Amino acid sequence: MQNAGNIHPVFDRIISKEQKEQLLKQRAKVLWFTGLSGSGKTTLGAAVEKELFNRGFLTQILDGDNIRSGINKNLKFTEEDRVENIRRIAEVTKLFLNCGVITINCFISPTKESRNIAKSIIGKENYIEVYVNTPIDVCEKRDIKGLYAKARNGEIKNFTGITSPFEAPKNPDIIINTDKLSPEESTKKILNFLLKKITY
Repeated sequence: MQNAGNIHPVFDRIISKEQKEQLLKQRAKVLWFTGLSGSGKTTLGAAVEKELFNRGFLTQILDGDNIRSGINKNLKFTEEDRVENIRRIAEVTKLFLNCGVITINCFISPTKESRNIAKSIIGKENYIEVYVNTPIDVCEKRDIKGLYAKARNGEIKNFTGITSPFEAPKNPDIIINTDKLSPEESTKKILNFLLKKITY
């Protein structure tokens, strides 16, 4: 059995993020979508990813479906678990970032605290905050799962916007008003901001 004293750090021999970015011919950034349930975060994230893919960029989308069903499936929707959910997501995101991959995150991330935790882990120089600002009545009309109705009836606890608060970002990098812009216009606005930051 190897003695712990013989284990030495090898970080100086690990291939750097910058070397991987050079290989991929792109600069890795994190596009973090925040907004109410039904605001259009994942729809926009998928549209942006498709456009980036068509331009030759390597990306990864993280959202509730692939996170809550896997690495975070043991977490509930209490305030503490929501913060832990975002913390874990940010740590996973950092791994993608260090591989040179452009990561698109689509999460309600309802509080300033949770978003600040994500930003501190990822690094503010790599974190691009997109506030999908959609009025709650519009989100409710889009809600094919009926989650808002269930929350209003008391069937779902701690539902953001109904029984749990959403703290709107004060200074996001991008604001998307999906009740005023079409999906195509919204995607174009995001790309206009993003492309100059990720082009190698």
